[in-house]
Amino acid sequence: MDYTRRTVLTGLGVVGFGFALSSVSRAESKACPFRFSVINDEITPDFEKACQIVARDFGLSWIELRSMWGKNVTALNAKEIDDAKRILAEHKLRVTDIASPLFKTDWPGAPLSKQSERRDQFHANFDANEQDKLLEHCIELAKTFGTDRVRCFDFWRLDDQEPYREAINEKLRQATERCAKDAIILLLENEMSCNTATGEESAAVLKAVPNKNFMLNWDPGNAAALGSTPYPDGYKLLPKERIGHCHCKDVVRKDGSKYDWAPVGGGIVDWVGQLKALQRDGFRYGLSLETHWKGGGTPEQSTRISMDGLKKTLAKAGIGC
Repeated sequence: MDYTRRTVLTGLGVVGFGFALSSVSRAESKACPFRFSVINDEITPDFEKACQIVARDFGLSWIELRSMWGKNVTALNAKEIDDAKRILAEHKLRVTDIASPLFKTDWPGAPLSKQSERRDQFHANFDANEQDKLLEHCIELAKTFGTDRVRCFDFWRLDDQEPYREAINEKLRQATERCAKDAIILLLENEMSCNTATGEESAAVLKAVPNKNFMLNWDPGNAAALGSTPYPDGYKLLPKERIGHCHCKDVVRKDGSKYDWAPVGGGIVDWVGQLKALQRDGFRYGLSLETHWKGGGTPEQSTRISMDGLKKTLAKAGIGC
């Protein structure tokens, strides 16, 4: 199916509304069982404007930090960090996690990944030798922004990761142990361009790295993009108490193995079932819109449409957010 801007708008029931969302009161959002949020740079690189939209138009109290002002959050200087904290305070926004690029690099000694240097780094590019230093900085950023969570990956995807998997797991264990010293939770995102992409692979890594503060940033859209069925198939394999964050986006399949992004509710992921299951299983952490879809004309407009789709999907699931 060709997901044009008009077909998506029609499917989500927002024709006639333009790109505006109805403003939801902050008090109303407090009934939500999740830390309902959005990744800031999916809206605009203008951090103050992003926060205005999140707080005023979306009616949210949480935001996920990745990049701002053309810089990755891990590259901000002291003044920029202070400015970001001030803006967050002015809009009464709390931070779900630091969406860092930790371990989104090549595994040392392995054949060069097909994914190396080909993906959007969100204004970050740290090689393998810089990862320990980056981890320390991410821990400090988490404390500075008042969150206990740092997102990571497990290196660019290899054609054959078996010879390196145990060493990768050991690196994740070491990083998790370091985070534990500062009461920080390390969130591994399943990412189709990295070595853990699906629910099946996520379950295996969580078993291999049993530390309580090592949790999953579950992304059903990423798993679906690789061709798996994230819900119910992948999700049923996951230890539910170790899901520490969830990204929301949707996927449409194209000819062959290709895919494209879609607003939540406009693709193949069973988001109604997934959201019901998360609530049933006691998930209470960050539920964060990661727009990715660009069919709205601009990032802001695409995010407004995607947020509307997510809110409608939550309503279909009987969840008051």
